[in-house]
Amino acid sequence: MEHRTLGRTGREVSVVGLGTWQLGADWGEVSEADARAVLEASAEAGVTFYDTADVYGDGRSEQIVGAFVADHPDAGFTVATKMGRRLDQVPSNYVESNFRAWLDRSRRNLGVDTIDLVQLHCPPSEVIDDGATYDVLDALVDEGVIAAYGVSVETADQALSAIARPHVASIQIILNAFRMKPLDAVLPAAVDAGVGIIARVPLASGLLSGKYDLDTTFAEDDHRTYNRDGSAFDVGETFSGVDYATGVSAAQEFSALVSSALPDVTPAQAALAWVVQQPGVTTVIPGARNPAQASANAAAGSVGELPAAFLEGVRDLYDRQIREQVHARW
Repeated sequence: MEHRTLGRTGREVSVVGLGTWQLGADWGEVSEADARAVLEASAEAGVTFYDTADVYGDGRSEQIVGAFVADHPDAGFTVATKMGRRLDQVPSNYVESNFRAWLDRSRRNLGVDTIDLVQLHCPPSEVIDDGATYDVLDALVDEGVIAAYGVSVETADQALSAIARPHVASIQIILNAFRMKPLDAVLPAAVDAGVGIIARVPLASGLLSGKYDLDTTFAEDDHRTYNRDGSAFDVGETFSGVDYATGVSAAQEFSALVSSALPDVTPAQAALAWVVQQPGVTTVIPGARNPAQASANAAAGSVGELPAAFLEGVRDLYDRQIREQVHARW
């Protein structure tokens, strides 16, 4: 597994990491034993970067990841968590007292004194643009509460605002073959500033795996069922904001491109490799519900250079089927 430096953290992380929202059992039951098996499989496949949040399972994901990391003290793991969604996402809640309370809870959940990387969890733009936000975060670094901080964002404009701050270590942003806007300005700006890019939702909520059709149903508590209209959180987080029928059609075409150009690679692996190979990306964080999926996702880190014809086909697919729906929104 290739490793890259995660921006201003200075830490080396695997180009394929693991997102652990699903391990909190927020969208489908996952036992602790099953969650642990996913983590073990990912580590065996070379993953060293784990992304969690204080609200995933109300701290359950942090606790499971923290216990796993504690059992592998010499593995060189990096754990990133997030804060800011335990209260309403309004600017008045992003204050020092709340930061400290949230971080103390996360440190207990993770079993650490200093958190490797904390990310503001998709806060309002006003928070990202406010210098006072970073003054508090800088103080927390100085005190050793956190080793570094970043911002998880919804939009390219938010990312560019955060990248301009001198001590922001990383940006987490949606990037996949159905969400290409970050390629325009965000990734080049991150490269110039030495800021890491953590790419989330790399499979467009599973669409790019090629496994779904118009008759596919999801569990009632799965965001792919209840958030298609954006009523629970930003609709761009679910299927990357793409209308489901359009997404299924585009995903079928994507799978055909993979089959033609990369016969030994699955659509999911090709989609992940596409993200990894974008200049400026540090790591990509697909989720996994079982060990086989975790291992298969990690294998995307060793897919060779993608053929030019495939890359051109993906861009053409985006321009024809996806761009109009998403490019101007985020």
